[in-house]
Amino acid sequence: MSLAGPDAAAVVREVQVTLDAADPRGLAGFWRAVLGYVDDEPPAGFDTWEAALEAWGVPPEERGRAWAVHDPTGSGPRLFFQRVPETKATKNRVHLDVRAAPGLSGEARMAALEAECERLVALGGSRLRRVEADGADEGIIVMADPEGNEFCLD
Repeated sequence: MSLAGPDAAAVVREVQVTLDAADPRGLAGFWRAVLGYVDDEPPAGFDTWEAALEAWGVPPEERGRAWAVHDPTGSGPRLFFQRVPETKATKNRVHLDVRAAPGLSGEARMAALEAECERLVALGGSRLRRVEADGADEGIIVMADPEGNEFCLD
């Protein structure tokens, strides 16, 4: 089956990235600060999500099981965080690249990545390792969010 042709572009309209989490709202707060995103607004007719969940009869113990943030400009994907019972056990098969130094190279690039790394560590992220440029690829810094999900500063 081929999706090539004029109708292929109509297949995908938006992309949402879903992350498993022990604390969806907390992890969403980290990524909101990393990316400059905002929380999804409560549904029409409600001032807060808490009020909406209360009105819908969602028990208090179930109210923290999901949270979402989005790019206020509309250009980036929505991030959805869902509570799961298990903890992260292995390396991510998919990860986010945070483009902290687009257009920069050499020392200027690495200085920008180091500065962003410091900011993200202060937010609760962890620095895992720095990968130096090797002639074929620019350098990056590999990090983890507060729940251990790896991502790259690129």
